[in-house]
Amino acid sequence: MSIFTEAQAKAILDKVISLSTADECTAELNGTTNGNIRFALNNVSTSGVVDDVELAVQVAFGKRVGTATINEFDDESLARVVKRAEDLARLAPENPEYMPIIGKQTYTPSPTFSESTAAIDPDYRAQVAADTIAPCKAEKLIAAGFLEDGQSFVAFANSKGNFGYQQATNFNYTCTVRTEDGTGSGWVVRSLKDASDFDASRDIQTAIRKASASADAKALEPGKYTVVLEPAAVAGLISFMMNFFDARQADEGRSFLSKKGGGNKLGEQVYDPQVNIYADPWDPVAPVLPWDGEGLPRIKQAIIENGKIASLDYSRFWAQKQGKQAVGSPGNLLMTGGSKSTAELVRGTDRGVLVTRTWYIRMVDPQTVLLTGLTRDGTFYIENGEIKYPIKNFRFNESPVIMLNNIDELGKPVRIAGDESSYAMLLPPMRLRDFTFTSLSDAV
Repeated sequence: MSIFTEAQAKAILDKVISLSTADECTAELNGTTNGNIRFALNNVSTSGVVDDVELAVQVAFGKRVGTATINEFDDESLARVVKRAEDLARLAPENPEYMPIIGKQTYTPSPTFSESTAAIDPDYRAQVAADTIAPCKAEKLIAAGFLEDGQSFVAFANSKGNFGYQQATNFNYTCTVRTEDGTGSGWVVRSLKDASDFDASRDIQTAIRKASASADAKALEPGKYTVVLEPAAVAGLISFMMNFFDARQADEGRSFLSKKGGGNKLGEQVYDPQVNIYADPWDPVAPVLPWDGEGLPRIKQAIIENGKIASLDYSRFWAQKQGKQAVGSPGNLLMTGGSKSTAELVRGTDRGVLVTRTWYIRMVDPQTVLLTGLTRDGTFYIENGEIKYPIKNFRFNESPVIMLNNIDELGKPVRIAGDESSYAMLLPPMRLRDFTFTSLSDAV
């Protein structure tokens, strides 16, 4: 059993803390039960359940720090892992940026646990695979996809009396559908809090339609186009950009948020006024744990407000150095938008390109967040509000900073997970001007 109750977890953590002779001690338990099913070529290939629990112990003698981990919890094993951490700390050099552990905190629980997701069993996973594969077979299409679900707990305690415990669940489904000749490809992704909101036989229709419609794509000349980006296409670009909201990077001149001559762009207009991104651990659709990796309580906070930089992420060390107040690092990214679906944004587009997904995104220039990547799994030409024909995929060179200054309209946000980020996100589809496609790609 890998999901400990609060009482079980606290008993282990309290024992670890009592065994330590170091100046400071922090202990953390992480437990997961993850189930999955994978299918390809219209057949299930693997399925299973993985259980794991791990204890991490960090101790400090002054500014000398040692960490050790273990997955056995008898008294002898607990004493051994504490001793190993302390031995390592005595050997370690001093860390000049070490911050003392935090004192006792108050955490307001967030709704990260879903009963319907925790109840998933092998029969449910098999039914998802069957409901995905059957309609693809009926249309002579080929499905390959993955469902992963799970439940977890996190518990931590330190020698200053701080303690936290919470359970969470996760649900992520993705499927690529190809035509038999390999010339058409469609894709669907669902990242949900509640499994009760998922219907594979309904959601797979998105990928089926795109696979059938994207066959025999035409070449379109690279250049600058109006684009409609689906939320999944937005996710990778936005999550890359948010990695540069670290205050220290900005203050030290290593970020697009650095000011010439020193300092950062906090409070400055950087984006179109339509851009509003905030974090809220208690969001009902994309909740996250109410503390960050250092145990600091998270808060609801604006990150970008009406296009202006509203907050940056300060580590405890950098906040102390700069005379700022450190709060918990955001765990989710929530962007406001309008009420329209992707289809409605397409209907309002005279000429442009619909992008289902951006993929293989890499950094070109961190100072401008210039990114390069590819479209894939359904790229279409729009004319007079209608999808006219499929087009070959593009390589793009674009900065999300520039992109978010070229907004025509934002649609209704949906929950999505970024390929390059562990953030839980709510992002809208977007219609943007002057998106830069630099070359064609033969991949589908």
